[in-house]
Amino acid sequence: MDGVKVQLRNPRREVELPGPLTVAVLLEQLAIHRDTVLVIRDGELVPGDQRLPDEAVVEIRPVISGGCDVVPPRPGPEAGAR
Repeated sequence: MDGVKVQLRNPRREVELPGPLTVAVLLEQLAIHRDTVLVIRDGELVPGDQRLPDEAVVEIRPVISGGCDVVPPRPGPEAGAR
């Protein structure tokens, strides 16, 4: 391997970029906004300022957010309180 191997999801593909480089530079070169993805190396999240050596293998996954449409009920007045 001659560079940083990047495994991208959605769509699934693999690219290789010359390293070493930081995660922020890697994402800039791929035209990916940092807040939209998770960068993972060896099963751990990688911060944007971390330097990736030539032999690094990273995975870039899109951030998926969601929530619950159901709003929990508010607690009523306590029994016995007047």
